[in-house]
Amino acid sequence: MVDEKARILQLREELHQHNYRYYVENNPIISDQEFDFLMHELQDLEAKHPELFDPNSPTQRVGSDLNNEFETVVHTRPMLSLGNTYNREEVADFWQRVSDGLMGAPFQICCELKFDGLSISLHYEDGRLIRAVTRGDGVQGDDVTANVRTIRSIPLQLPVGGDWPRQFEIRGEILMPWSSFDRLNKEREEAGEPLFANPRNAASGTLKSKNSSTVAQRGLDAYLYYLLGEGIPGDGHYQNLEAAARWGFQISKHMRLVSSLEEVFAFIDYWDTERHNLPVATDGVVLKVNSLAQQKSLGMTAKSPRWAIAYKFQAEQAETTLRQVVFQVGRTGAVTPVANMDPVQLAGTQVRRATLHNADVMAALDLHVGDRVLVEKGGEIIPKIVKTLSNSPLKGEDKDSLPLREGRGGSIPFIDRCPVCGSKLVRYEGEAAHYCPNDTGCPPLILGRIEHFISRKAMNINSLGPETVDDYYRRGLIHDAADLYSLAPALSKGEGDAIALFTPPLEGKGEAKILASIEQSKQVPFERVLFAIGIRFVGEIAAKTLARYYGSMDKVMEASMESLMQINGIGEVIAGSVVQYFANPVNRAFVERLRGYGLQMEIGEQQKQAKSDMLEGQSVVISGVFQHHSRDEYKALIEQHGGKNVGSISNKTSFVLAGENMGPAKLEKAQKLGIRIMSEEEFLNLIEEDTRYVQPTH
Repeated sequence: MVDEKARILQLREELHQHNYRYYVENNPIISDQEFDFLMHELQDLEAKHPELFDPNSPTQRVGSDLNNEFETVVHTRPMLSLGNTYNREEVADFWQRVSDGLMGAPFQICCELKFDGLSISLHYEDGRLIRAVTRGDGVQGDDVTANVRTIRSIPLQLPVGGDWPRQFEIRGEILMPWSSFDRLNKEREEAGEPLFANPRNAASGTLKSKNSSTVAQRGLDAYLYYLLGEGIPGDGHYQNLEAAARWGFQISKHMRLVSSLEEVFAFIDYWDTERHNLPVATDGVVLKVNSLAQQKSLGMTAKSPRWAIAYKFQAEQAETTLRQVVFQVGRTGAVTPVANMDPVQLAGTQVRRATLHNADVMAALDLHVGDRVLVEKGGEIIPKIVKTLSNSPLKGEDKDSLPLREGRGGSIPFIDRCPVCGSKLVRYEGEAAHYCPNDTGCPPLILGRIEHFISRKAMNINSLGPETVDDYYRRGLIHDAADLYSLAPALSKGEGDAIALFTPPLEGKGEAKILASIEQSKQVPFERVLFAIGIRFVGEIAAKTLARYYGSMDKVMEASMESLMQINGIGEVIAGSVVQYFANPVNRAFVERLRGYGLQMEIGEQQKQAKSDMLEGQSVVISGVFQHHSRDEYKALIEQHGGKNVGSISNKTSFVLAGENMGPAKLEKAQKLGIRIMSEEEFLNLIEEDTRYVQPTH
């Protein structure tokens, strides 16, 4: 009992963490199958020990993908998840449960492909799309209507004269086709940005973008698979989707209506192989009772419908031999071990390399040169080694004839020095990766710093791309980001040699645009300059906090640990990194060169004069449409007066700044919690009254 209780607590903690990584961070560290096995183990243990019931257990809820940047909407009907299985026996059990639940009445099963994307609920009125909501926690989700409107396969207006109901809901999956995914990852690789692990993560990250134009550019797609509402065509789920296809919705052409378990297995067997030829990622098959009346009769459990189940395909695996481990240095300084192996066919492609992630993963695998290894490629683009098989025969080999780890070399250790510059690697607290700390002398890190410097949220020198930066660095034309500003004077004189430096030319971008973009960056506000110089752990928010607290680069440069740690939101890690950065003479010289080129090194006068502590310690939620300022401008005003912008309402919210058409869910929650609703005019009067008495800071 003691051991099982401890295991229950351990599993709950692990699954909560995995839910967070999957739904919030879009960065899972285990496969879906591994997650499901842990969940099933927890369900079995909790069934044995009902006295240990916990309403907050992962078994009692649906994982959440809520994003605080979006309005939260309560679903008209809950969006429950499906029960998962990986074996035929459980599919047969499902069939028997359905038959028993229907008292032996005949039934049909609609077999569908399980698309690997992000669940969505689309609401239509009078043939027009009025709302798109993510699954969220199953009870409420994020309103992503603006972003969904950019997806070309989703109709905004249904054909006039169609037989669609006046109001209905249709659910499906937002996903990213392989072609869009490959193009996006290529662009991110060229920009020195981390790659998306799979199309599902890419689709989820894209749909939650705050910029609809970004969504439009990334080529998302959608397949719809369930129709709900009053007045839908009929009792047959399959037939309703056929009607939806006539209305203009993209419905999978690979659905099949079957009447026997043998036909179900034939569908599963066919798509286990054929799915590799599809233009989109699929990870299984969904089986649904076709009759809506029978669905209603079978009902639901707390988490999932009894009339449907998802059969998930096993991740494809293959056996091969490890030949070498090489270590790559990324532009953030992270060192990643990569296995080189004998080529093997996996998921339709020839695989020679597999990621080993970090030192902990390597240690757990206990790798040696010559080891036989099991390689897996599920939704991941870069295959991974999941197990060492050195004491096991390959297929077709006689185990008794094999010497132990034949051809096995020495154990492969994780390196302790950078393979590029030789600097001793460091591992920061809470980080899984090892890093090269030599950001002023290691080429990959230097290039990473330059690309960070020119990025949109930093100096926004958008006429330069990673390929051009690489070319300049390789040819010795730039050695750090400050050198970009020494190119501008030569260009302005029209010197032929200087013009020739800008090769290869950027498509549609001339030298004049490059010069203009570099020159224009000199007007970027100080807080973004502070972010751009690349102090480790100092992101946008921390840079803004430091800039507004100290007011100038000089004061930040001289700040002590004690002074920095007095600032709300600046902890020991960030404070130590700031002090360490400016303790390096190379970094100080870099900043002084930027100052000499005219970059902003202090808060502007307008920001100084507007600064107050009127909203100090207050958390503010913004909702609705405004007349006098944009939402971003109001967010800036809140921060200038000491307030904090938050995306969701809680009992810690100070007030809601509400414009027209405030989200109904937020209004209801604010009223329930007794939180003040402040109009646009009330807010402007509040801060104007306060700023009359605020003296400019010097």
